[in-house]
Amino acid sequence: MTTTFPDLDDPVHSVLAGVDVLDRKQVEQAVMQLLRTLGVPADSEVGRNTPRRMTDALVQMLTPQSWTFTTFPNDEGNHDLVLTRGIAFTSLCAHHLLPFSGYAHIGFYPGAKLPGLSKIARTVEMFAAQLQVQENLGQQIAGFLEAQLACDGVGVVLEAEHLCMTRRGVRAAGADTLTVATRGRLQRDHGARTEFLQLAVRSGRTA
Repeated sequence: MTTTFPDLDDPVHSVLAGVDVLDRKQVEQAVMQLLRTLGVPADSEVGRNTPRRMTDALVQMLTPQSWTFTTFPNDEGNHDLVLTRGIAFTSLCAHHLLPFSGYAHIGFYPGAKLPGLSKIARTVEMFAAQLQVQENLGQQIAGFLEAQLACDGVGVVLEAEHLCMTRRGVRAAGADTLTVATRGRLQRDHGARTEFLQLAVRSGRTA
């Protein structure tokens, strides 16, 4: 079975639609006005070219790539935890437009379908490509995988450094944030949840 994303007409993915209709000209004009407010001369190299460069960067970070979610029949009746660890991601803080980066550790108890393992990483990439709050990002990934796989349980651990906390405000250098999102068996079964969290955090792949 294959499903191609992003399908912006699908309510599951409508959260991504704003980026798809991003008006590059308006973004460049807004950046130009911001630079002038910050005292950058319009006729300088920065004043002339940074609006385009910044727009390019935002489009790259906030545009999810088209991809196909591939699944295979669980012919051997696999039922034990499958865990993919250390998936690197970068997103943009919805509150400050500063990056936060880290690693995702994702586990699931298989149902009738198994995913191509690279599709787990693609899922993280898709939902990270928007203005985000880390807590929401984990919940979106978990909900999406649960729906796609019809599995017995999904867990998502995200560990990330937020520049809006480590480079501004309190400037808590070295601090990271860990969030957990679970569904199904990984939410209701204490033993399964404990096993998942111990294996996920043991990965040692932190930001």
